[in-house]
Parts: sequence; structure tokens; C-alpha cells
Amino acid sequence: MVLELIDWIIVAVFLGITLFIGLKFKNKASGSLTDFFLAGRNLPWYIAGISMVATTFAADTPLWVAEVIKKNGISGNWLWWNMLIGGMLTTFFFAKMWRKANVLTELEFLELRYSGKAAKLFRKFKSVYLGIFFNTIIIGWVNAAMIKILIIFLDIDYQTAFIYISVLMVLIAIYASLSGLLGVAITDAVQFILAMAGCIILAVIMLNSEQVGGVAGLKEKLPEWRFDFFPNINSTGSAIGTFGLTIGAFFSFIAVQWWASWYPGNEPGGGGYISQRMMSTKNEKHSVFATLFFQIAHYALRPWPWIIVGLCALVVYPNLAMDEAGNGFVMAMRDFMPRGLRGLLFTAFLGAYMSTISTQLNWGASYLTNDLYKRQVEENGKTTDQKQLVKVGRVFTVVIMAIALIITSFIDTIDGAARFLIASSAGLGAVLILRWYWSRINIWSEISATLAPIIGYSLSKFVLAPMFDIEIGPDEIQNNFIANEGILLSTTLFTTLVWLLVTFLTKAESDETLKKFYQRVEPEGAWNSIREKLNIPKTKSQIPVLILCWISATALTYSTLFLIGKLIFQDYYHALINLIIAIISFLILRYFMFHTKIFSD
Repeated sequence: MVLELIDWIIVAVFLGITLFIGLKFKNKASGSLTDFFLAGRNLPWYIAGISMVATTFAADTPLWVAEVIKKNGISGNWLWWNMLIGGMLTTFFFAKMWRKANVLTELEFLELRYSGKAAKLFRKFKSVYLGIFFNTIIIGWVNAAMIKILIIFLDIDYQTAFIYISVLMVLIAIYASLSGLLGVAITDAVQFILAMAGCIILAVIMLNSEQVGGVAGLKEKLPEWRFDFFPNINSTGSAIGTFGLTIGAFFSFIAVQWWASWYPGNEPGGGGYISQRMMSTKNEKHSVFATLFFQIAHYALRPWPWIIVGLCALVVYPNLAMDEAGNGFVMAMRDFMPRGLRGLLFTAFLGAYMSTISTQLNWGASYLTNDLYKRQVEENGKTTDQKQLVKVGRVFTVVIMAIALIITSFIDTIDGAARFLIASSAGLGAVLILRWYWSRINIWSEISATLAPIIGYSLSKFVLAPMFDIEIGPDEIQNNFIANEGILLSTTLFTTLVWLLVTFLTKAESDETLKKFYQRVEPEGAWNSIREKLNIPKTKSQIPVLILCWISATALTYSTLFLIGKLIFQDYYHALINLIIAIISFLILRYFMFHTKIFSD
């Protein structure tokens, strides 16, 4: 046992604060479903933004980064850095519309945008599929990672670690069910600050340790390619060494992947807990600012402590196998943090874990309560009492917790199926984006775009790949198809052809539905026919301005990311270049955000 009394006191104080927050906000969460699942739509942008970042900071994320560093050095992080392009698209093209839609969940949006029995059934199906099946598997993955951390850090066996996780899950379910999203968001802020502070302290201590010898010692002890910020283009793949991209993979990065593929927490156009946070903000402005803060903090500010620890772990634990590289991060926590600080860092990882789990519980319960239970009650012609619905939401929170614990014990058995479903999503993103900007998209477009990738991916992997002797490795999903770009591109093409064909072979949504949607959201794009029927004059499009905001914000974030990295590694010339790019990008972004009307205050 590596934790001493002072460490356990720190852990106990943190858990006590968490429960206190849950009790403190209990009454504010009890008035209605909006209060419970959207914090009364009154979150300021900084709380909503921090909550988004905290949720994506799962306990396993730094461990995964350490594995990436082991294989491809810093350049390997482009496996997730590329997703910034889609994230910034969500910030400027969708954040304000999610807030204007005035729905409780993204699934309620389906019956705002579409109509008929198909929309009702699809909404119910997705409430169970996402709220229970996918949600509990994600929780199971996070639990499995935290169990691994507990085993290594506390030197305990699997059964004991599972008991610890079970106790933590009960604690999380208690405060999440008491305080709703407001309490979850507040605890997210506390947990994120702790998690980042702990990782920064660990990075500084480890970097300046005798084994590493500071930045100079780190550079001396590791090969130069470990410090490459960018992948190699025209290489044959991503074997050990600087992350390699073929021309096809580079094309999929830049032109296809960021919008085509769906992944929990990175849905094109926003979705899941990201849309939940956008909908919970005070107004459109706060929604845009929260999402912008999330993208910058997630991609530019958060990664460097993990990267430094991952690089230092290569020096200190050089004999770790590739699949054990993540253990180096946990071993560093155990070996380098002194008494007291060790408890602080352990608490930080507990906070990261609890933040993710509490969000998943609250988000999943929102689907089951609002889109399954409440919807079914309304179909039966009965009225719903808001306070009673909050109680139902609390029950679903506990139910999801219980199912997730069961799933955790079987995670290895169902892991492959879940990863297959995530992998077979290429092409779905186009409909999730265009449903806001093209009135012709209907419910059958979205249904077909959801099902077609499964068929397209299966054909690509099991029929086309063998025909062309393409080997599909076991890490294809973690690698986001970069070594298998043909699978991504062929699945995307197949899916796109299917949903376009279905769209034009089926009827458009009724004018009544489209008018209602337009009047509430006021989307741009191909809505001229609806505008004319509503006698709304055509105004100057904001899309060009939004594109400039998107590009400048993306440039700002990437240049800030590289600026921090170059400063850490004392490359002041390139740091200055990135600083200049960041300043120019910021000024452009600031001008278009504040001197043009892209959102309402």
C-alpha cells in the first residue's frame, strides 16, 4: 500500500466535498426535468466548458496517451488532435442552434426535426441503445481502466479493486442522482482543477528527477523522432517511429474523417453530453463560448503534462512492453510523488474518473426518462408531473449504475462488438451535419445513414480488404483507420450513396414540421422554400463569417498547442512563429465574433 495516512485524509476530504455538493444542490435539481438534466438552462459558459473538458478527462486518457508516446512519440497524438477540426465546426455552426432548439435531449431533437411513427420509434430505440447499451459499455471501459490503476497504484488484486470501484460507483450515483447536472457540473470544475494540477505537478517532478535530468536530459536520452510534432507523409504506415501517414490516410484526416465518423463525445454537429452542456447554458452566446473554451482547453492546454510524463516514463521504465506502456504513467504516480502529493494525484485521478462516470449516468438517465418513459406516458394520453419525472430520473441513474457494474465484469466479452459498432459509423456524420442545413433530409435519411455503415464496413473489411490483400490490424479503432484508410473511405462512400438514394426515394418531411423547426432554430443553408412559405425575407448569410471563425479558431488552438510544446522543449524560434500565428488568429477570431452578429446575447 503506497498511500499513507495524510494521503487517505486528502482522498476522504475530496469524497466528502463531492457528497456535500450533491446535497447542496438537491433542491435546485428537484423542480423539473430541465432543472435536473439541464441545470435549469442557466450554466455560465466557463462552468459548462470546464464540465465538457472534465468529462473527456477519463482516468484512462493519460494512460492511452502514454501508449501513443511509446509507439509514435509526440506525433502519435494526431490520432486525436485531428478531431479539433470537427470540434470547432460544432462550436460555430451548431452550438447556438442546439441552444435555440430548446429541447431537453438530442433525441428529443429527432421529433422536432422529423415527424411520424418512424421518428417516434427511432427516438425510443436510440434512448435504449445509447442510454443503456452504449452508455454502460463506455462506463465499463472507464471502470476497467480505473481498476487497472488501482491494482498497480495500491498493489491490490482484481477482486479488491472491483469492490473499490463498486463503492465509488455507488457514491457517484448518490451525488449524481441528488444534484442532477448542476451538481455534476460543479463537481466537474473541482475535479478538473485537481486532475490538471496533479498531472502538472507529476510532470514537473518527473522531468526534473535525477533519472531524467530535465529537458536537456530527456532529449539526450531519447531519439530525436520522439519529439517530432508532425507525422511523416508518404510513409507506409504507423509502425514504431514518427507517426506515418500514407497519402490516402492524410486525405482521410483532412477531408473525410473529422466529419464522416461518429464517436461518443465527438459526434459531428455535436451530440451526447456535449450537446447536453450546450443546451444547459444561459443563452446562445454562453453556448458558443463554452464549446470554444472546451475545444481550446481539450486540445491545446490539457495534453502537455500527459505527454511529458509519457516521455519521461520511456526513460525511467524502458522495458515496458507496448501494451503495458500506459502502466508507466501509473508507476510514475506511485514512484515519484512524495507523501501528501501522492494522495493529491490519486485524488486527481479519482476526480477524473468520477467526472466521466457522473456525466454518463446523468446523460444516460436523461434519455431513458425524457425519450422513453415520458414519451411513452404521453403516447398513452396521460400527463406527466415534473417532480415525479425527476424521481424517475433518479431511479434510472441508479439502474444505469447497476447495469454498468455488471457490464464491467464482462467488458472483455462485449468489447469487440462495441468497438465494431463504433468503427462502422463512417458516413453517418454527413446526415448529422446536414439535417440542420438542408430541409430535404428526412427521418429515413438518418435511419439509413445509421444502418448503412454497418453493412458498408462489413463489406469493406470482410470482402474488399481480402480481395486487395489489405491487412486489418487489431488497433484499427484506436488508430481511427489511419492504417486502414481504404476501409474508412469505402464505407463513407457506400453510406453516402445509400442515404442520398433513400432521401430522394422517400417523401420530404411535412411543411408543418419543417416550418416549426425553422421558426424555432432559424437555420441557414438550403431552407429557401420554407422561408418563402413562412413569408420570411431572405437575409445575408452568416456562413462565410462562420467559416472564417472556424478556420481562425482552429489555427489559434493548433498554434497555441505547438507554442506550449516548443516553449517546454526550449525551441524558442518556432515558439515565436507559433505565437505570431496565435495572435493573428485570435485577432481575426475576436473581430468576427464581436463585430458581426453570429449569436444572440
